[in-house]
Amino acid sequence: MSNKVLQGLAIAGSVAAALAATSHTASAAGNVKCFGVSLAGENGCAAGPGTTCAGSSTVDYQGNAWTLVPEGTCETVELPAAADGTPRMGSLEALARDVPA
Repeated sequence: MSNKVLQGLAIAGSVAAALAATSHTASAAGNVKCFGVSLAGENGCAAGPGTTCAGSSTVDYQGNAWTLVPEGTCETVELPAAADGTPRMGSLEALARDVPA
């Protein structure tokens, strides 16, 4: 392998390690994954089937997409009601509501 390829791999590895450390630090700092509170394209990783990672949710308040929030605040985040008037709340577990077909 050339030196440029090795340098590229080293940089990619450093970036991946930094991102992993950052997400672990955020979790350790008293934040939790809160499902159903993200706006479209503003979620953290793993927004359910058909999505890849951060920023991949396609619907506001998608039930299987999460965002980190301070511990103890997930269920109290104020959200607009669904189109049919049903109240929405955040959840510490993935929800089946507002999931794209």
